[in-house]
Amino acid sequence: MSQEDSANGNGAVELPLFTPRRVIQTALVVFALLIGIYFLFPRLVGLGDALSKLGDADPVWIAVAIGFNVAAIATYVALFKAVVGGDALRLTWTETYEINMAGVAATLLFSAGGAGGIALTYWALRRAGMCRRDVARRMVAFLTLHYAFYPIALIVFGILLRTGVLPGEDAVELTIIPAAVAGGVLVGGVLVARIPPSLGRRLAPFARGERGRAIAAGIARVPITVGEGFRFALSLFAHPSRGGLAVIGAAGFWAANIGILWACFKAFGVQVPLAVVSQGFFLGMVANLFPLAPAGVGAVDAGMIGAFVLFGLPEETVFPAILVYRLVAFWMPIPLGIVAFFQLRTRVQEWKEEGLPIERCPAAEPELGAAAH
Repeated sequence: MSQEDSANGNGAVELPLFTPRRVIQTALVVFALLIGIYFLFPRLVGLGDALSKLGDADPVWIAVAIGFNVAAIATYVALFKAVVGGDALRLTWTETYEINMAGVAATLLFSAGGAGGIALTYWALRRAGMCRRDVARRMVAFLTLHYAFYPIALIVFGILLRTGVLPGEDAVELTIIPAAVAGGVLVGGVLVARIPPSLGRRLAPFARGERGRAIAAGIARVPITVGEGFRFALSLFAHPSRGGLAVIGAAGFWAANIGILWACFKAFGVQVPLAVVSQGFFLGMVANLFPLAPAGVGAVDAGMIGAFVLFGLPEETVFPAILVYRLVAFWMPIPLGIVAFFQLRTRVQEWKEEGLPIERCPAAEPELGAAAH
């Protein structure tokens, strides 16, 4: 493993700061979104007493939902350790947990699909001794494997619902259209994986002069790195003996989250077919990409409520079930993430004084994506 540009060198990056201004701005936006989605929205659609139904939740099923949330955290940590903290970087389970849960806290400061968590994870891996390119490739592989089951689930459940194999609403806009879009995403991923490592050299003849060739090489570096990450993720799918923990972790994370949502519906006595729970979950989560909602606060809530209403579930039961789901799946881990953030800062200082995790690796890392060729 190359240690060029390591965290101890000149290329070290600084911690994404929790500045007072950013915290205040985020808190105000989150507060406004919570007021809108949980107090104003119910009144606008005639569900003014929806919040009062929270007291009707069965505590046994709430406990089941919390258990699924513990499983979601465990599988997410396992996925990260298998892809990033295994052969490439010998992180302990405790270190892996701290990096991942600290990312949960950082996510609150950014919008659009958890960019804050990505930034903090990048910082932690650089401090652990990985060079920029290795961090980028491993993070691309991690995110690819993590989100691969998202479009796969939309395709599988969309087709099964539309064809009547599984019970539930079979409207085209809830089944086939999302499946088609998800299929396009998968095709795009396969095409990205085909980007050759020699792209920069192939572009060189079209550039003029040394400066032009340098610009072409710089432009090609990003797609080359992304392609390498995609190929490494595909190699884990293709070789279960090597990537079994990563695949189980990725699939288990989404399965556990769907389990949380299913248990929340059960807590209010609502019987929802598994295929509908899964399809509604993934359709609602698309709202997490809304750029103005920190960590999807409000947007995901509204997206899930809208998805399940379109599936024909009564609004007066969907609203409290989604509210409890978000409380369990999103808000409850936040205190753990804040604690882990400060633990990680202490851990980074220990790495600096006692030795970097990258130095624990006794052998050179195999080239990313080599198994995929």
